[in-house]
Amino acid sequence: MLEIQALTKYYRNIPVVNGVTFTVKPGEVTGYLGPNGSGKSTTVKMIAGLVEPSSGKVVFHGQDIRHDLTAFKRRLGYVPEEPLLYSYLTGLEYLQLIGRLRALPARLVDSKSNDLLHLFALHPHRHAPISAYSKGMKQRVLIAAALLHDPDLLILDEPLSGIDVTSAQLFKHLLGELAAQGKMLLYISHVLETVEKVCAHVVIIYKGEIRAADSVERLRNLMQLPSLEEIFSQLAEQRDLGQAAKDIVAVMRSR
Repeated sequence: MLEIQALTKYYRNIPVVNGVTFTVKPGEVTGYLGPNGSGKSTTVKMIAGLVEPSSGKVVFHGQDIRHDLTAFKRRLGYVPEEPLLYSYLTGLEYLQLIGRLRALPARLVDSKSNDLLHLFALHPHRHAPISAYSKGMKQRVLIAAALLHDPDLLILDEPLSGIDVTSAQLFKHLLGELAAQGKMLLYISHVLETVEKVCAHVVIIYKGEIRAADSVERLRNLMQLPSLEEIFSQLAEQRDLGQAAKDIVAVMRSR
């Protein structure tokens, strides 16, 4: 189990993440939601061991990840929000590089890389430089790279960005299969309709603090609202969006 315990991060004495606490259980997809600037990305970077928290800790299977960060990262698969890849490498070369960095046997790296490229519909482009790939293709390479070493924990930050409908459908099925295999999955997305379909549990953050952490169904019943989108608007937006839209149009039409 992954436990986030009172995680806090200050920048210039301002808390951008303040006492965040939640868990990610094996066999579940946990959604982590919040508007831009809410502290999601900072939380994710602290969980992934990329940013040092000001206080609090990340506990993986009962141990603070800082006690052996290298060992933790061996069991982590991470799809970052931005597809930062070595664009001069081909798709196959990139996966081979990741496999070698993960210390996988060379024969296994080659077979798994080719198999994943086939399954993500990238094999015909395996020898093309990543610089020639579309955004969706780059995203699929990132997902394949995160899965290559069979991690126990997957952090997926906007993984469907730029991905076509067929690939998105495959990914939703993949999340279910990974959960069935007992993986821990933390899923960060602005696409609330998808989150509602694939996540067993959601955590909503606003201005650096947790506003809700529960199943979508229990949140619906508790707040007497029909959808995650409306729940999110109530907990995180805290303004009349319909009126805001009217005000924007009024400014457009002003002479």
